[in-house]
Amino acid sequence: MNPTSPLPTPASPAAPVACPRRAATAARAAGLVCIAAVIAAALAVGLPAVARAAESRFTITPTPTGGVTVAVDGRPFAGYVVDQGNKPFLWPVHGPTGTPLTRAFPMLDLPEEPAAQRDHPHHRGITFGHESIGGIDTWHERATYEEALAKGGRGAEAARKQLDQLGAIRHRGFTTLEADDRRAVVAATCDHVDHAGVRFLTEERRMTFRVAGDTRLIDWDQDLVATDGPVRIDARKDAGLSIRVPVTMAVDVGQGGRIENAEGLTDKEAWGKRSRWVDYRGPVAGEQWGVAMLNHPTSFRHPTGWHVRGYGLFTANPFADFSADTPRAEPVVLAAGGRIRLRHRFVLHPGDPRTARIAEAYETYAAEPKE
Repeated sequence: MNPTSPLPTPASPAAPVACPRRAATAARAAGLVCIAAVIAAALAVGLPAVARAAESRFTITPTPTGGVTVAVDGRPFAGYVVDQGNKPFLWPVHGPTGTPLTRAFPMLDLPEEPAAQRDHPHHRGITFGHESIGGIDTWHERATYEEALAKGGRGAEAARKQLDQLGAIRHRGFTTLEADDRRAVVAATCDHVDHAGVRFLTEERRMTFRVAGDTRLIDWDQDLVATDGPVRIDARKDAGLSIRVPVTMAVDVGQGGRIENAEGLTDKEAWGKRSRWVDYRGPVAGEQWGVAMLNHPTSFRHPTGWHVRGYGLFTANPFADFSADTPRAEPVVLAAGGRIRLRHRFVLHPGDPRTARIAEAYETYAAEPKE
């Protein structure tokens, strides 16, 4: 491929096949879709219909829009969405009992999510983005600027300038879809492209789903590879692997949400600090749930900095130096063929970091070999 030529636009996914109304309603409630429809649509786009063995605990099922859903023991674990916004993301993500542990907005409009929490539409489930790689922004998306564009004036002018820098992370295709009794593995290749669709970076992404006791685990391993020449990765606070936690878990909502890192720093004090892990917990659907993100020792610039906010954003960001009031650092320059490895684990757990033994979970994770 000529690196200076725009990448071809992915073919439109096959239209969903209609399911019986009663079955479709029940399936949507569970975060799944009608299996017969999925199989027909998957075959239409050339994906394997189902990645599973008949007796396996874990299953991977293609969706009509090109993504997949992961389930364990017949219950939804997570969906991988590739056709919304400007980058792929995991959503919804379910805890061990099926409770959603990601905000619904903007994918789903729920009346129980107040207007004050319908901010930052680019915060979709679990995703990765960066505000400036070679000046290209994949953190934000067009929806970020729609309100300013509608109001007109100087705000709209500034928004149009931002849109000129807007890029995308395109799902090129799956490289692995494997499921058995122990785990499900979803691996994919992504193309980071500029506003004109020209690739400037390739990403190799591998997501592994497991169950450990009363917790669920998601390993998100990614390599950023300079396949198309040298790349400059700038220091920005809006960058990295992130999850937007449920509304009621957010500290600022005032229902008991809490942020805590490995050193015991909490809430605002944890912002920007480097740490091996951070936990975000709070009430969801009447129960106490938490999401811990662990940073593996082999990950780039371990221990990472954390862009974690009281309104619900939770990001592992190794790119910026948060020691000053304004995050700063020298840019990372990848030579052609260079590679950055990022390794993280999400732990979806009941209770707080002590009852969930997150410190011990980190030691177990840190001892695991990573490529």
